Amino acid sequence: MANPKHLLITGVSSGFGRALAREALATGHHVVGTVRDAASAEAFQALVPGRAHARLLDVTDHDAIEPLVRGIEATIGPIDVLVNNAGYGHEGVMEESPLPQMRRQFDVNVFGAAAMMKAVLPHMRARRSGRILNITSMGGFITMPGIAYYCGSKFALEGISEALGKEVRHLGIHVTAVAPGSFRTDWAGRSMVRSPRSIGDYDVVFDPVRQRRMEVSGKQLGNPEKAAKAMLEIIESDDPPSHLVLGSDALALIRTKIADLQEELSRWEALTRSTDG
Repeated sequence: MANPKHLLITGVSSGFGRALAREALATGHHVVGTVRDAASAEAFQALVPGRAHARLLDVTDHDAIEPLVRGIEATIGPIDVLVNNAGYGHEGVMEESPLPQMRRQFDVNVFGAAAMMKAVLPHMRARRSGRILNITSMGGFITMPGIAYYCGSKFALEGISEALGKEVRHLGIHVTAVAPGSFRTDWAGRSMVRSPRSIGDYDVVFDPVRQRRMEVSGKQLGNPEKAAKAMLEIIESDDPPSHLVLGSDALALIRTKIADLQEELSRWEALTRSTDG
């Protein structure tokens, strides 16, 4: 490969992180992948010895992130691309879901990602070069009953990504929020944390959504390997987008959301404008 890059990908044990790491390695890149245990680290490094590097990290351990990044820069090479993939889903009606579960959701999906970005930015800024991909979700644009905490975290990461992109673009650093739809990962399986049900009033809106999610788990339209190829294309692009939606289901749902919002803005425009002056 003429110009191999060094990618730092959080959460490479499964899902999009694993698929992207495999595709990047197959393409000739070097990948540093974060995992949570020694067995996963050994398995990852065995994929391509010498180019697959594993590091133990819990992204909620903010004090460990900056030393980790410094060590990678010093011993493996400059981090050309950061991919914030580590995260998980929380399913539960908001009234039934304890606030500590919301804090944990944001600690991993938002604060962990932000800490990773803050750690790589000084190095990318010094080189006037770098790419950051934040794996969000179509749940960062649209919502559905039963995943309020998850959607909240992904809406937050979408906004942070967009704002940061405007701050660093003139420094040669590009930030893309990647919003997948339904893919054949374990998001709805072992990676999902579920709050117990207790209030029957929510059954009518929640139960059909949960049932549908369970029925399609493992049979979703989206192919993680094709998503990985799409992300690599963005990494190589000279003018990457601020937002990349992956999957025709996500595209359709987000377009419907935008059309509904346009209609609502028009319907209430007079009241909106009445507050001027």
